[in-house]
Amino acid sequence: MNTTQIINKLYFKKRQKAIARYANHAERIQRLVLRKLVQKASGTQWGVEHQYGSVDSYEQFVRLVPVNTYEELKGYIQRMREGERDVLWPGQVRWYAKSSGTTNDKSKFIPVSLDGLKKIHYLGGRDCVSCYLAINPKSNILRGKSLILGGSHTPNLNTPKSLVGDLSAILIENVPKAVNLTRVPKKEIALLSDFEKKRDLIARTAMQKNITNISGVPSWMLSVLHRVLEIKGVDCIDKVWPNLEIFFHGGVAFSPYREQYRDIIHLPNMHYMETYNASEGFFGIQNDLNDPAMLLMIDYHVFYEFCPMEDLDDNGYPKSDAHIVPLWEAEVGKNYAMIISTSCGLWRYLIGDTIKFTQKNPYKFVITGRTKHFINAFGEELIVDNAEKGMLQACIATGAQVKEYTAAPIFMDKNAKCRHQWVVEFAKMPGNVEEFALILDRSLQAINSDYEAKRYKNITLQPLEIITAREGLFDDWLRSKGKLGGQHKIPRLCNGRQYIDELIEMNHAVQS
Repeated sequence: MNTTQIINKLYFKKRQKAIARYANHAERIQRLVLRKLVQKASGTQWGVEHQYGSVDSYEQFVRLVPVNTYEELKGYIQRMREGERDVLWPGQVRWYAKSSGTTNDKSKFIPVSLDGLKKIHYLGGRDCVSCYLAINPKSNILRGKSLILGGSHTPNLNTPKSLVGDLSAILIENVPKAVNLTRVPKKEIALLSDFEKKRDLIARTAMQKNITNISGVPSWMLSVLHRVLEIKGVDCIDKVWPNLEIFFHGGVAFSPYREQYRDIIHLPNMHYMETYNASEGFFGIQNDLNDPAMLLMIDYHVFYEFCPMEDLDDNGYPKSDAHIVPLWEAEVGKNYAMIISTSCGLWRYLIGDTIKFTQKNPYKFVITGRTKHFINAFGEELIVDNAEKGMLQACIATGAQVKEYTAAPIFMDKNAKCRHQWVVEFAKMPGNVEEFALILDRSLQAINSDYEAKRYKNITLQPLEIITAREGLFDDWLRSKGKLGGQHKIPRLCNGRQYIDELIEMNHAVQS
């Protein structure tokens, strides 16, 4: 029995048994989570205002608490950032994860309480290892180091009573000391704000270690791995880390990057495991390497509800008559917007992500997109899940590899002609970009019946257009926003042209 197997038996087996209970006790577990959250928050300002002391069931909770977006909670969060105690959650919340903004604000500040750190985020990190060891009990993952990428703090957004940063930076800052013995890079490097400097230092530090597992956003991790190869002067990661066996990835869909990882990692026992860890909470882990769906983690300090996509209005908010359901009433195969209540003080909070359950008992799901990251300019209802699948088919058919992309509508001209426009940065060019566009277009029609209907005989939507981006365009765009590295992501789809017009202008400026 090796070191990993001994630690698994002593430390992870009990947790693996608890996760196995998800299959038969989902409703009981989730009702218990809600009761604990409501009871603990009953003395807070929010709890008093919403009569938490009298809540004794989910049904009563729903009657007393409305669905909220950041706008509804913003005033409470601002008071918390100024040091006020017992507002949305007991005690003082010192840390806030900076997330993408709202219509009215450049950034959102998501509270990260100590309970949230322990009972959501760190529990999720531990369960990644638990689930992986359950799948691969002969693993040697614990005999080496973990390369974990993270973001940075944002001191200019701090207040005298609160600190702000990317979620990953907050996790690194507060991680138990024992964990620091097994991870690289050191905190001083991990929290650097200059991504290019940080990437170089991470590469130079990590390439000297016995790395057995890596964790991070696929796009940024790929950039670090390429820097390792460049410094070492080798063509594959196998020659640097021969004991590497697992990449815990999340943040963006992995499908556009899969072939690029296979190009530089040839290890026969290399595995890829998706996680769903957002600023608002840790929600899912892939627990079967042959099934892309993730297991919904239902015994953390997160209570789940789901709003059918058809019950959202044009702004992505639930309609007044929306049929919002708890987990135990959710249906397989239906697109839902996710609503959460957590020990970070987010109550019936519309997170903005959309998911679809692939099975019950236990509940497993795939991320299908964002409530606001879609294109529905002409009734086509194109979501990120459609785009990812269409891109994959076009890449398979043409041998291309896509590094980054975004898409938006070109609105109707005087002849009622309109189309979707895609800016695509290829890691490996297709032999023919027009063929790639044709296959992508046909794939989207096969995947999405609304898109197919609008494309019928080119009556409404014309064939999509692809603009080939120069190398580094998307990184340059993120850099111009001060968002290069960390957890920042390219908006894949947008119903307006604010992102794509800036990218096209930057692309044209250099090419011309």
